[in-house]
Amino acid sequence: MKKKIEKDDTQKVINLSDGVEGLLKPTPIKKRLSDAAVKIATEKATIEDAIFQHSAFCQTFFPYRDLGTVHHWEQKQGNIELRIDAGSWFNKDLNAWEVTGVPSGTKSRLILMYLNSYAVQNQSQVVDMGKTMSEFIKEIGLSVQGNTIKEVKEQIRRIATATINLAYVDDKHLTQVKLELVRKIDVWFPKDERQRVLWDSSIELSTDYFESLMKHAIPLDKRAIAALSHNAMALDIYAWLVQRLHRIAPNKPQFVSWQNLKDQFGQGYDR
Repeated sequence: MKKKIEKDDTQKVINLSDGVEGLLKPTPIKKRLSDAAVKIATEKATIEDAIFQHSAFCQTFFPYRDLGTVHHWEQKQGNIELRIDAGSWFNKDLNAWEVTGVPSGTKSRLILMYLNSYAVQNQSQVVDMGKTMSEFIKEIGLSVQGNTIKEVKEQIRRIATATINLAYVDDKHLTQVKLELVRKIDVWFPKDERQRVLWDSSIELSTDYFESLMKHAIPLDKRAIAALSHNAMALDIYAWLVQRLHRIAPNKPQFVSWQNLKDQFGQGYDR
């Protein structure tokens, strides 16, 4: 005897179908990654579409997360030792100096790439942080509203005031370089904060950093950066691979051990 199909049973089948479709549907991040992979594989990139990172920051990186009350960061990669010390920022609302944190997370990386790219493409130490910066934020898939803008402003403060120490060490020799990324920042506050996405401001890179950047800028694919803009470690791995593969001859593969990868990307992970 066949069971009569009730209306409720039909509804259950429909609901089950919706659930399966939901499971098969990619998340926004996975869709962004797959779309970018297709474009990179099928559409040729031009140098005009490149985003630039300094080679030193393709090998050593900012911390992945906010360090809170810790005001310096150290990282080692091969023969390169990096130390970043937080600086001070004058808070006009409090009429007092306050210590900023160390640059961290995805936004610090994206902001530095923007500064580098503007400097390289315009051959200028002075970087516009007004309209073009907000356009860049939208291009890489970030929101230009609410907490994102607050976080971007905070990371700009941290980058503008940080001091970088880089040491190159081998068995016979030590070279240490101390530099600041930014020499000057001009900030103009509009009467109505809602009028501007960011400050109406400009940043002047330090001469030492600018000259070094002109010699050691690494071009990255903007489409890849946009696809990976949600993940600081993914951005670091991509930048590291780009600058590393550039130096490896096709007929001379280079072995990278798990320990090397742990040292490179695993700070803060015990297992």
